[in-house]
Amino acid sequence: MTDLAERALLPAGLRDILPPLAAREAAIVEQLMAIFASHGFERVKPPLIEFEASLLGHSGTAASQTFRVMDPLTQRMMAVRSDITPQVARIAATRLVNQPRPLRLAYAGQVLRVQGSQLRAERQFGQVGAELIGATDPAAEAEILTLVTEALARVGSSAISIDLTLPTLVPLLLGERASDARLRAALDHKDVTAVTAGDGDTARLLTGLILAVGPVERGLSCLAALDLPAAAAREREQLVQVVALIRAALPALTLTIDPVENRGFEYYTGVGFTLFARDCPSEIGRGGRYLAQGEPAVGVTLFMDSLLGILPAGPTPRRLFLPEGTPRALAARLRDEGWVTIGGLAEVADLRTEALRQGCSHLLEGEFCRPLAAAQP
Repeated sequence: MTDLAERALLPAGLRDILPPLAAREAAIVEQLMAIFASHGFERVKPPLIEFEASLLGHSGTAASQTFRVMDPLTQRMMAVRSDITPQVARIAATRLVNQPRPLRLAYAGQVLRVQGSQLRAERQFGQVGAELIGATDPAAEAEILTLVTEALARVGSSAISIDLTLPTLVPLLLGERASDARLRAALDHKDVTAVTAGDGDTARLLTGLILAVGPVERGLSCLAALDLPAAAAREREQLVQVVALIRAALPALTLTIDPVENRGFEYYTGVGFTLFARDCPSEIGRGGRYLAQGEPAVGVTLFMDSLLGILPAGPTPRRLFLPEGTPRALAARLRDEGWVTIGGLAEVADLRTEALRQGCSHLLEGEFCRPLAAAQP
């Protein structure tokens, strides 16, 4: 391997984001944050790294996905965040503990994980999210889901679907058997044969849950036919109310249901959801109801690496080449008019060739911005 190749080599799951994609990502992040802000979600900016005890104290933080380092100043262990939601929960419970509830907070930033997944090989990627903390009513789930649907549509992704889950339902039915790895695997793979091999009443209920997987209206009908215990029935009713509120706001939104899905929803305490988009093999976001250091909360997180892959390319900026010696006042006025100016650093014999070499679409001739195809040779 050459010295140049060695210096360009990055660890697996890490990458450089180059022009114009880096600028596109930044622009989308700011668009999303502006939309969240227009709905009353105020931005917070937690640090990239914290003391291990505070960062890993939240039930939603996967210790196995967290990089740890020793702080040379305090000699205490620190951890690099693998998710921003636990940090927002900490801020709500400490810095903003006296603020009126519900709190509406938004964030954007990079996270780092020990391992990528089969569908997302990246170990570092951007997250953008919104958290509604201190609300118990199903209207909170509906607000978060309608917010993120509107935000995605406005940045160019209208063909999305939302898969709703009830991660607490199966544990309520199984009790102590909820930790049975073989049964959990059978449910994850929707293996009716393996599930029906269990005891009668529970097996019938679990089979009914598997059969409810699919479009939300049919799924809710299947769930309604099940004779669930009281606690599980309350979870079902919560989902029914959330769906009714979403349907009232967004009747055309594609909704599906998977009442046995649990992977990635281990710390959720109520309705969870995953966001998908056409032509994207992996999820573009997920969220749901959880406890933010003891407070009821609902949130959503968007994954920028997945989102960038499905959004249309942004407009190509108009790049204008300014010959060396162009007056500063003229250059400033052109930038105010929306031009991206590339200033010549020295006199050149062929301005048109130099402008093309610099990736410009236009050349300044006198005070006129000429398309390069029409510029004087």
